[in-house]
Amino acid sequence: MRSLPSSISRSTHVSVNSDPFGSSVNQSYMTADFRLTTQKMIGPDKDTFLNEDNPFEDMMSRFDRAAELLDLEPGLYKILRSPEKQIIVSIPVLLDNGEIEVFTGYRVLHNTSRGPAKGGIRFDLNVTIDEVKALAAWMTWKCAVVDIPFGGSKGGVICDPSKLSNGELERLTRRYTAGIINTLGPDSDVPAPDVNTNERVMAWVMDTYSMHARHTVTAVVTGKPVEMGGSLGRREATGRGCMMVTRAALAHLGMPVAGATVAVQGFGNVGSVTADLLAKEGCRIVAIGDRGGAVYDAHGIDVTKAIAHAKKHKSLEGFEGGDRISNEELLTLDVDVLVPAALENVITRKNAPNIRARIICEGANGPTTAPADAILEEKGIFVIPDILANAGGVTVSYFEWVQDRGGYFWTEEVVNQRLGQIMERSFEAVLELSKRHKVNMRTAAYMLSISRVATVHRLRGIYA
Repeated sequence: MRSLPSSISRSTHVSVNSDPFGSSVNQSYMTADFRLTTQKMIGPDKDTFLNEDNPFEDMMSRFDRAAELLDLEPGLYKILRSPEKQIIVSIPVLLDNGEIEVFTGYRVLHNTSRGPAKGGIRFDLNVTIDEVKALAAWMTWKCAVVDIPFGGSKGGVICDPSKLSNGELERLTRRYTAGIINTLGPDSDVPAPDVNTNERVMAWVMDTYSMHARHTVTAVVTGKPVEMGGSLGRREATGRGCMMVTRAALAHLGMPVAGATVAVQGFGNVGSVTADLLAKEGCRIVAIGDRGGAVYDAHGIDVTKAIAHAKKHKSLEGFEGGDRISNEELLTLDVDVLVPAALENVITRKNAPNIRARIICEGANGPTTAPADAILEEKGIFVIPDILANAGGVTVSYFEWVQDRGGYFWTEEVVNQRLGQIMERSFEAVLELSKRHKVNMRTAAYMLSISRVATVHRLRGIYA
């Protein structure tokens, strides 16, 4: 047998402290401990040079911090940092005017060790491969933090859906689905709605896949219409989850729910549902905003009227339920709870010093950049991180997948009850870990999720 390099110490048994709850996870390896020092894995000044506009770099800086605290083995560090599969497809579409346009689409599978990949499809002009990679990784951590048996994936098409007819959108969706069809399936990769996609788009994806399979496969997507295998409660699930963890955070901090002031930036599905449910819990929604501008009323906004206006006019532009303010002003209001529920990177190192909310509930994916995290922590702001706060959507997507595969469907009351159990249990697990290791909630959430994924990798080993 060849001798080991001098830089590797001999050991017949390696104890890996990857279990965040304090117990030691003992794994027997062949002969060696391949762990490197933290300094060799991660540069101490990495965040100084971080590109805040690159969501993948931003996400991985959080991963690096949690991996350092977990003392993650270098081999697993490399595995969990790298997406398993990245697909780029060209999508030729016949437009209504007879011309042909070619769009670019992406699908990234980050990690499937815990189960099928799970992640939405977005249609947006700003879609990039780095964004899709980051979102796929976020899905891995999100599924793990709420402990559902999925991995992470994400997809996107570079387009402006507002300028496409329904027929063009359908042809785009079906051709994109055909381009990535070899990776899709109930046991491999399960899409869902995301930015600028909805139940109708998921119905087209399901039908396209089913036509290729020669039989109906309802479990290939979630977020479908209820009439074709969708789950009751799925549309409201992300916002409902945000409401549940916000309520838990208020209780943890000893703040009453009734009368708590809330500002919601982003008034699409997640933002509007979160605002509506928090108002029903007794909170006072003092500000809401979207691409059409923002509105402020210290006495409280009529959320029902705002939702009706946004549904009719496709934005809050023209809504007269308060004083007009900018979205930047909304982010810095003196409120109990701020809910950023739009897109990535709205809280940065530039505006973080001006944030005055006591609690931030991240309804969107990646609304806070890594450099802003340190500023918010220094200010004592309690941040409920995205991978926990908005995990209600993927949790009920999991419920939908289970119902489709079993052919037995639950009442909305059962769906919401089971969602509440998972969200509350997950919040408490992250909070306990945060207090035990004296880290913020985001770092604790990453530690919990990375530990769960890493444990499965250790148990499964490396094939071939």
